[in-house]
This record gives sequence, C-alpha cells and structure tokens, in this order.
Amino acid sequence: MSQIIIATRNEGKAAEFKALFEPKGLQVASLNELPDLPEVEETGHSFEENAILKAEIISKLTGKPVIADDSGLSVDSLGGEPGIYSARYAGEEKDDAANIEKVLESMKGVEKDQRTARFRCALAIAAPGKETKTVEGSVEGYITEKPEGLHGFGYDPIFLVKDKGATMAQISPEEKNKISHRADALKKLEKLIGEYF
Repeated sequence: MSQIIIATRNEGKAAEFKALFEPKGLQVASLNELPDLPEVEETGHSFEENAILKAEIISKLTGKPVIADDSGLSVDSLGGEPGIYSARYAGEEKDDAANIEKVLESMKGVEKDQRTARFRCALAIAAPGKETKTVEGSVEGYITEKPEGLHGFGYDPIFLVKDKGATMAQISPEEKNKISHRADALKKLEKLIGEYF
C-alpha cells in the first residue's frame, strides 16, 4: 500500500485526511507517527506559501509524497483576520477557546449581515523529483455571537455554514468532510494525486 504523509500534528486534521484517503487505498501517516521530524516554521505570507514550505521540507526529509495544508478563518469585518495567524490568534500556545473568544470580542456590535467570513484552505503536494502543486478551497459562512455545537475543532463552533443554517461544530464529521474548505481543496487535489504515485 502506498504511503502518503500529512504534514500535521493536529489529530483533527489528520482524521479528516484519513477519512478521505484510506478508502482510496492510501496509507496515511501524520507527523505524530513520525515524531523525529521537525516542526516546520510557517514563515510564508499566505496559506499557499506556508503549505508549500511544509510539504517540500517534509518530503525532502522522508523521501515520500507529502501533503501539507495551511488553513484558517478569514473574517471580512476584521480585514481578513485571523488569516494565516488563525491557530495562534490569541497567543503562541494555539488555544482554540482563547482564539474564539478573541474573534467574538473583536466583533461585538457587528450586525449579522456584516459578520460574513470564510474558511480557506491551501493544500500543497510535494514528492521527490516532482513539481510541487497547490490547490485552494473555501466555504462561506457567518460568525455567530456565541459558540454552538460539539463537533470539529478550531473555529468550528462559531462558523455558521451559509447553506446549512448550522455551525461547523453542529454538523456531523461525515457531513463536514463533504462540505469543508479542506474537502473543497481535496476534491481539486484528487485530480492531481495520481501524478505522485
């Protein structure tokens, strides 16, 4: 079975990739299963630059095909923030609850129709001797006034999916895997995956 490495230590993300790739006969390993690999610093200025950086470094170190993503929340009334700083919006320690609180606090008094936002995801695939390619996906929605729902991770509890009338955290993981920004990007990536195996 061919192995693909997902350049993340986030178990929530890793589970989403496994659900999408294992039925296609690909063995998926996250960085948690490869603890000797370094943490790649995200020094890029866009989701795409960060995804490329992570995919290429981990592919060089392992000699295997690697998919890396950089994704986050972009809120219109906050000028696109938290953007590439989504995971560390409230501080370096990557605290989901603190990040959510900071977004909600920053949006106090913002009217419902002005609370538009989107989740964005850039995926990069890199492999030894192959050209690195990227795809992007997104899902449109609104920021709620308080967290709702128990599924998902990150900003899911405050992101009301435009076409669903529910937050990302209120829909099932199976449903999320069909409509998320990552799912949108992965559909585009599926067309390229054959070039790397």
